[in-house]
Amino acid sequence: MTDLRHHGDVDARPGLEDFAVNVRGSAPPGWLRERLVGALDRIGSYPSTEDDRAARLAVAARHGRDAAEVLVLAGAAEGFALLPALAPRKAALVHPSFTEPEVALRQAGVPVHHVLLDEADGYALRPELVPDDADLVVLGNPTNPTSVLHPAEALRTLARPGRVLVVDEAFMDAVPGEPESLAGEPLPGVLVLRSLTKTWALPGLRAGYALGAADLLDRLAAHRPHWPVGTLVLAAVEACASPLAVAEAAAAAREVAEHRAHLAAALAELPGTSVRLPAAGPFLLLRVRDGERVRQGLRRRGIAVRRGDTFPGLSADHIRVAVRDPVRTASLVGALRAELSTEVLG
Repeated sequence: MTDLRHHGDVDARPGLEDFAVNVRGSAPPGWLRERLVGALDRIGSYPSTEDDRAARLAVAARHGRDAAEVLVLAGAAEGFALLPALAPRKAALVHPSFTEPEVALRQAGVPVHHVLLDEADGYALRPELVPDDADLVVLGNPTNPTSVLHPAEALRTLARPGRVLVVDEAFMDAVPGEPESLAGEPLPGVLVLRSLTKTWALPGLRAGYALGAADLLDRLAAHRPHWPVGTLVLAAVEACASPLAVAEAAAAAREVAEHRAHLAAALAELPGTSVRLPAAGPFLLLRVRDGERVRQGLRRRGIAVRRGDTFPGLSADHIRVAVRDPVRTASLVGALRAELSTEVLG
């Protein structure tokens, strides 16, 4: 049985060079830390409706939406945990992809149908594979772990009356220009989830938001407790949706694209290594011979990578690696070259 609850943080134990977790940097930038420190004096009170409204207004302005179409979340993962509140009769999950939506739906007893994309086809989205009777469809864009960016037009064809289409855009702000994003389109029945974790190094804070029609967000949030997100999360969401933050994220996305190209080129020169391209996320999906042995060998050499076999549709020969700067990339490439050479010699 696939371990759907396995995530990259499990692979990246302390002391290893981390290529398993897709977070940019080890801490938030200084200006964001200052905003969070400034909000500390308000945590002696319950989160205020004013703070919530300020965060929603900032996100709405960032995406050209109405504030009523924004729901602040305790990380995008909370949005997946809330999906059973939509009471779907049949959920179609496009895989390989992030597995938390499937965990939440299966635990709630929702029938789940796998739409498995084909590696030979570059994991391209095939809307015709989604069952017509699926009233909930979930997919990532760009997709974790394949790093595929699906065309927005293909996603739009999946939206229809009586169906909720959930698009996980947790990594979209790492795509220069966000060309295939649906975040700014108020499409009926479409729910877009965004995360602040990756670009702003906030995995310990759990901050994100959902975008969708007000009535859809009301259904999604129907069973949330009072004060579901804290004051610091609201402060982070407001700050990261500001024009200056959006500009900084855009610059970071361009840098990630350059670093990804450098990493892909270096990996492509290694024997027995296949790099899935083109790639759009801050990570690459590799296929190597005898992947489990290679992954364990990399650990012994001090390198942590994300195993691929816990994603439906992938095997133990698949490995996901996070994009880092060229200096750090050299350690991964060197260790992988040495490990593959050991295989050849053996």
